[in-house]
Amino acid sequence: MAEDYYSTLGISRSASQDEILKAYRRLARKYHPDLNPDDEKAKRQFQAVQVAYDTLQDPEKRKLYDQFGEGYEAYRNNPFGAGQAGPAGFDFREAFEKSEGFQFFDFFKDAASGSQASGKSQGSSARSRRSGASSRTSSFESDPHQPGDVAAEIPVPLRIMVEGGEVQFRLNRGDGRIEDLSVKIPADVSPGKKIRLRGLGERNRSGETGDLILTIQLQPHHAIKINGNNIELKLPITLSEAIYGAKIDVPSLGGDVTIRIPTMCDSGKRLRVKGQGLKGPNGLRGDMIIEPLIQLPEEIPESLGPVIKQFESTYDKNLRDGIRW
Repeated sequence: MAEDYYSTLGISRSASQDEILKAYRRLARKYHPDLNPDDEKAKRQFQAVQVAYDTLQDPEKRKLYDQFGEGYEAYRNNPFGAGQAGPAGFDFREAFEKSEGFQFFDFFKDAASGSQASGKSQGSSARSRRSGASSRTSSFESDPHQPGDVAAEIPVPLRIMVEGGEVQFRLNRGDGRIEDLSVKIPADVSPGKKIRLRGLGERNRSGETGDLILTIQLQPHHAIKINGNNIELKLPITLSEAIYGAKIDVPSLGGDVTIRIPTMCDSGKRLRVKGQGLKGPNGLRGDMIIEPLIQLPEEIPESLGPVIKQFESTYDKNLRDGIRW
């Protein structure tokens, strides 16, 4: 019997998102392999904690887990369901670097989650359906004149979308057949781009084999999203960086770039790095839009209490005065 995720983290089923994060941080520190070298039990426990956190910190995954209980593992491994098993979508540093100056990891590199030399992304899951059949997982209709065609979506890391490369994925055809396939992604593609793989569809009534039509989607990432040809990045900064300003190295498509955080920078302010977005139909690249987000430490020493109270007095107006229904 699989251990209950709530029990793994030592929390109640009604725990808040903040309680889930605190439990994860505590247990991840306790069982982290760097602190427990050659301890296989600690390694297994650390992996279990990551899997539990990866599910419970996501409201949609948590809802499914609460619904399916022990059957969630089988549901999660079904490409028609919640996606690939394992905590690959979560980076351990994300939960710990917020209050330690935050060294933002190279998401253009790490997002590939495979061999950097080959550009392969392991374990993606494509969800398919035949033309004319109803499905809640596909976002577009196949050509009704090609009944043998199969439609599927495939998540692709940002770096491969820009540089091109090979993505390996698992296709569930819906009748019990599961196939491991690969596709070469050309450089400079955008979400929504369709790739046709000849002869990998289903056999129609005439005996002809249709095609597999893949729609490219950006592999989900906690800090980035695509908006047209622009790449939007949420960049955590410390309180002191927000007040006094700072120069921060940020990874981009062309390598690290140094951006300047202005003094008295509020969360939500948008900074633009020209030419670091995706290439558009006109051959010109969009921009990278950086949104600084002030991250407070998890705990503040009591000795700083008087200073914080004094800091509060520097506001010259009610911040919520303009909020009216």
